[in-house]
Amino acid sequence: LSDRILHGDGADFESVDELVEAVGELLREVSQDTKDDGAIREICQRLFNTLQLDEGRAQRCSQVLLDAPIQLSQITDGYDTSVDLLPGLLLKRGQTSMVNAKKLEKAEARLKAKQDKRMERDSLKSSGPLVLEEASASQAASKKETRMESSGKNKSYDVRIENFDVSFGERVLLAGADLNLAFGRRYGLVGRNGLGKTTLLKMIASRSLRIPSHISILHVEQEVAGDETPALQSVLECDTTRESLLREERDLTAKINAGRGEGTEGARLSEIYAKLEEIEADKAPARASVILAGLGFNAKMQQQTTKEFSGGWRMRLALARALFARLPTNMLDVRAILWLETYLQTWQSTILVVSHDRNFLNAVATDIIHLHSQRLDTYRGDFENFMKIKEERLKNQQREYEAQQQYREHIQVFIDRFRYNANRASQVQSKLKLLEKLSWPSLASFCLPRFPDGFEKFSPPILQLDEVDFYYDPSHYIFRSLSVSADLESRICVVGENGAGKSTMLKILMGELAPVRGIRHAHRNLKIGYFSQHHVDQLDLNISAVELLARKFPGKTEEEYRHQLGSYGVSGELAVRPVASLSGGQKSRVAFAQMTMSCPNFYILDEPTNHLDMETIEALAKALNKFRGGVILVSHDERFIRLVCQELWVCENATVTRIEGGFDQYRDILKEQFRKEGFL
Repeated sequence: LSDRILHGDGADFESVDELVEAVGELLREVSQDTKDDGAIREICQRLFNTLQLDEGRAQRCSQVLLDAPIQLSQITDGYDTSVDLLPGLLLKRGQTSMVNAKKLEKAEARLKAKQDKRMERDSLKSSGPLVLEEASASQAASKKETRMESSGKNKSYDVRIENFDVSFGERVLLAGADLNLAFGRRYGLVGRNGLGKTTLLKMIASRSLRIPSHISILHVEQEVAGDETPALQSVLECDTTRESLLREERDLTAKINAGRGEGTEGARLSEIYAKLEEIEADKAPARASVILAGLGFNAKMQQQTTKEFSGGWRMRLALARALFARLPTNMLDVRAILWLETYLQTWQSTILVVSHDRNFLNAVATDIIHLHSQRLDTYRGDFENFMKIKEERLKNQQREYEAQQQYREHIQVFIDRFRYNANRASQVQSKLKLLEKLSWPSLASFCLPRFPDGFEKFSPPILQLDEVDFYYDPSHYIFRSLSVSADLESRICVVGENGAGKSTMLKILMGELAPVRGIRHAHRNLKIGYFSQHHVDQLDLNISAVELLARKFPGKTEEEYRHQLGSYGVSGELAVRPVASLSGGQKSRVAFAQMTMSCPNFYILDEPTNHLDMETIEALAKALNKFRGGVILVSHDERFIRLVCQELWVCENATVTRIEGGFDQYRDILKEQFRKEGFL
């Protein structure tokens, strides 16, 4: 049994109590001299510590690896088994064992069961897809609402979800929360990454939370699947009522033409035609076409199959479907965002949108819902109004914090002064209990990332493209005669429609793609850090963030990897969870931690803010402003661009144009284009 304990995996025992339970009874049988439970526990504690079975300790210190297995039976001639951990429990040769065979078998069975469970868990982790925890929701039943719903008397389009909980696995995201959405208002849902915004939308969309049956819901998450369906038809199919009526109309007409009718088809067709006219079915293709055009789909693209589009365009298509069915979401380029803002300001239905784009929320939202501390708080007005109220509350919390700190200090002075005064003993005890009961006001805290920049400056040119031509297909040039340059003081933002070549240009600048013609020049000491808009694809989702950095940058201590992750807000338990279980924003933070580990002197960032919450975006902007190296980024977040960038490059017509007037001039150019195209 001792051999099995020594050779077992450290994770087999999670506490001393488990070790006592497994072998304590056996230890009592081994020696008549050791009957005291305290002595048994002390022996198990020493064994537990020495074998480093405590997982927490294993994370803090290096493991001791033996060159070869230990055969306890061969360590010494004087004893059958010998190890310093078990004084008084060793049998000399010839001494009869007092071990109960059944109890020994029972103890070994417990050990084997734990080891088998561990092996099964490791096997699942190393082979096959990772099985993640699932989200769930529960809601207190309201007899009144249930009665109204069953009777069909509830005709309101307001949504009231009261006293509900949402969990992800064992983690509680919302507890006893209330959500009230008034018909026709536009709600922006905001909050830190990983708190459950996306999960809440999924629970609403799947009707895991009760929504009146007469209210239709369309949830747009990322992108549509690629198949043979034309883009325009994909949008039209979102109107399930129209599609169902048209399908039935075709079936009935086919029956009549084939002479298989039963005489009732004519009457039903009349009903269908009336309903199609009522919902203005004939105008649907034109409306869908206008929405697609506003999102950048020209007439030819509207007839292309969905499988022909890239991920970015499929996401736009998903948004077009949502707009057609009256429910939008975010994540577009600047041109589409500007069009969408204007489009949604006249919207008649209810909107619930998760967005980290401050300007978008100011333009669109009539209310802000803030998810924090497992609850939802609603604020009237746009995002700026929400921030003013929130900042005032934080100031009040800070004042409350400081006042309570003074009160604590006052109590502590009394305790220290009269701690050993017998006449004041009861008062001291009362003050100690009061101190224990006092709770601190919650204060928002955020770990500001910092981009390391302990490198020497060097003279330009640092990075440039000179008369570069590039194409994937000779019949279609992405760039012609492209000439751009950047140095260690550059703060450049690249904008332009999806598909204009922004990401391609970044890859040419990094040297990942070679020009067909022209020259790429990079300084010999240039060290580029790259953040891809598809950064999740570059992460191994089946391992933890700590393991990820250890594989990418071997040779450092676990403490160093944890410190690096912690500087980007991935700390504690998050650092050792599988990356797949992290939220989109948390995955982005892991990608940032990985990107900065090698201390680059130039950053190229492709859509760095897509999955980041507003606090993180603000912190990222501050960190980039303090960074002493160069930055080129692609972003559609207007506020982020204004905070960071000094130059604006517009990617269009197979070249790049520098806008002297910055973002304001670019916005004016887009508005003028919309007016000419008839979208404004």
